[in-house]
Amino acid sequence: MTDWTRRGVFTSLAAGALLVGCNNGVGSQGPARIDARVDTTLQSLYRQYPGTQDLAGKSAGILVMPLVTEAGLGIGGAYGRGALRVNGATVDYYSTTRASAGLQIGAQQYAHVLFFMTNDALMNFRRSPGWTGGANVEYAIPEGGETLAAETLTSTSPVIAVIFGQSGLRAGATLEGTKYTRIIP
Repeated sequence: MTDWTRRGVFTSLAAGALLVGCNNGVGSQGPARIDARVDTTLQSLYRQYPGTQDLAGKSAGILVMPLVTEAGLGIGGAYGRGALRVNGATVDYYSTTRASAGLQIGAQQYAHVLFFMTNDALMNFRRSPGWTGGANVEYAIPEGGETLAAETLTSTSPVIAVIFGQSGLRAGATLEGTKYTRIIP
């Protein structure tokens, strides 16, 4: 059982203020702004990791989160907005959220793209009221300038996540426990 002290309440409020202070900016001007950021993010992904273009060509759909802001000081969270594209066209907009607790401090921003490799995976995602990334997601997290592994590009996983463009002072980026919810921007 958690015993809330002044320090615990202060830590919670500080983490929330830190997350708000990171200024995600996505969605403040509606769908046009989200779509423009999605286009820029995909161009950057394809330029940095050319193999992802083949991955996109084989996928049933792509969820692009151009900017996810994550911060924590004991208690933390993450938030971002993006778009689901099927055959190159935006079909829905989504937000991503995550809460965390534990030994953590810092803030970071990053982009991530989910490649839905099967129609079933895409339909499960679209039909759910709030889809949570978990065991059925294979991660392809390129470090620095390295290329994505060949097995990632030929994987039979239903969903492949690529996390890239990290900046900030926080260790790690994962999508475990991240919730995606359809929104109307």
